[in-house]
Amino acid sequence: MTASLGERIRKLRHRSFVGRDAEIARFRALLSGPGVFFVHGPGGVGKTALLDVLADIASDRVLFLDDYEQPAEIDDWVRDEYLPSLPDDAFVVIAGRHPPGPRWRADPAWRELLHVVPLGNLPPADAREYLAIQQVPPERHDRLLAISRGHPLTLSMLVDAVRRGADPHSLADVPDVVGALLAQILDEAPSPRHRHALDLCAHAPVTTEDLVGEDLFAWLRTLPIIVEGPHGLFPHDVVRDALDADLRWRDPARWADLHRRLHAGLVSRIHAAPGEQERLRILAGSIVVAGPRLGLLTYPAPPPDTVVDRLRDADRPAIVAMTAAWQGEEQAALVAHWLDAQPTAFRIFRSASGDPDGYAACLDLSEPVAAADPEARAMLRYADQHGAPRPGERVRAWRFFLDRHHGQRPSPSMTLATACQMLDILTHDDTAWTFLAAYADADMWGPTMAFLDFWRATDTGGTTFPVYAHDWRRTGVAEWLELVAARGAGVPARPAEEPSGDPVLSRPEFAEAVRSALRDLHDPRKLRESPLMRSRAVGTAALKGLLTEAAGTLPPALRAVTDRTFLRPATTQERVAEELHLSFSTYRRHRDRAVAQITAWLWDREIGHRTTSR
Repeated sequence: MTASLGERIRKLRHRSFVGRDAEIARFRALLSGPGVFFVHGPGGVGKTALLDVLADIASDRVLFLDDYEQPAEIDDWVRDEYLPSLPDDAFVVIAGRHPPGPRWRADPAWRELLHVVPLGNLPPADAREYLAIQQVPPERHDRLLAISRGHPLTLSMLVDAVRRGADPHSLADVPDVVGALLAQILDEAPSPRHRHALDLCAHAPVTTEDLVGEDLFAWLRTLPIIVEGPHGLFPHDVVRDALDADLRWRDPARWADLHRRLHAGLVSRIHAAPGEQERLRILAGSIVVAGPRLGLLTYPAPPPDTVVDRLRDADRPAIVAMTAAWQGEEQAALVAHWLDAQPTAFRIFRSASGDPDGYAACLDLSEPVAAADPEARAMLRYADQHGAPRPGERVRAWRFFLDRHHGQRPSPSMTLATACQMLDILTHDDTAWTFLAAYADADMWGPTMAFLDFWRATDTGGTTFPVYAHDWRRTGVAEWLELVAARGAGVPARPAEEPSGDPVLSRPEFAEAVRSALRDLHDPRKLRESPLMRSRAVGTAALKGLLTEAAGTLPPALRAVTDRTFLRPATTQERVAEELHLSFSTYRRHRDRAVAQITAWLWDREIGHRTTSR
């Protein structure tokens, strides 16, 4: 008898089926008794493909209910009337996007007979096997896995796009795939408000009721593509990527505006967070979301029970051992040196067991302590040549990073290390230079560091790892945040590049610039040309307003002199002295003290001591 086309299609589908070994093994183990095998997962995750395989295993005695998206009253009838009417030894397989409802879980009888199987994305090994079966060249596997995140439908669509000649680096490169994918996994939003809430949910690390409103939050909770986490709602990874790519393609202006607003809100949330752990959690969530969206590295989400901890004495052998295993004895010896020299510089990424899963270290560099480390000496030398730190300013260097299991490849530890680096930038206003010399792979890290405005430092001389640098006196934190936000929103921005001009002002040069700016306070052209305009003290603020603010901190007598001499000059200094009932020599002493105190106030801001004014 000639085989049907349907049988040929079934065989071809089975040939492409990979993975799900644990689910199939569990099915076989349960098959001998009665019960309900309830498979659930978001659209496109491969539920129907799994059911086809299970049907081949036990088609003679099992009832299959696929696409089980029933309203509550039908679900009640299936659970309370239809299934109980089946034979005593019946084994039923149900597959749908939603997990069993609360009435299934509340019934003690069904709790014993119900076997819930959440279906997730394919792990990397299974996804690679699928790509090999589809004859995708091995050199494209990593990129397609990163784009698809192992989501079976996305992976299949990307394979089709590649066969049609596409060479995608992100979902944004294949809008037809994005459109088809969303049509398969997402039901129609009831209104533009609902779709906007969905877009917002795709952009934010987590969504809470205060972000979208009570009614839209309740609607989001009903969607099978949405996960309820301990801190709010978020979409499945590939859904987040697809929604983001679709909005960017459909409405670039709204996409950019949404990105800017969430970026500003993120910085405010970080500063308002009650402690370091909460700040790092917020940052890590944002990094997980932002990396793939911006075409940068993929940052895995840290497990909820992983914490960023300080160094404990018991950690030292593990840290030295993992360094020797991944990077050799010479690097391990340097780590041992810094563990003794600056133990507080180390951040430990601790698993639920309490053991270190990874670590990073941000060193405060100075000549004596850096003597034993050639790369630390090279970074200090670079800082001296390109803008030496001034009294009160620090040189910070992220010198080491490793994950116990993944080395320097993407891992939860890498995500937490990046969060630590971002938090250090946002909370250390006295830093002149930040260096990053912890990562060996320049090809992997170069684009991300350029996005973050860290340039590849030249003439550091024979360092083992590439060195990236940022001078916070030339581009301060406020300007840096605007620059990163602009790049994230797709707005053209200057490239990250090594500074060649405009040397950092010394303390005497800074004082002279303040005196000149006060004299030129009412000449906009001269103020624009002031050396202070390239200082961190001014940053993105208006120089005239900043000088006025500084004058407002003076004692009343000095404030009066400053007001009549610089802020509202209307006559000669001799006449001002008369009006204030001061001898001219006393007036000049008051004037010079006022200028000195204004200079000191601004200098404190310049070297980072006045965080409240930022």
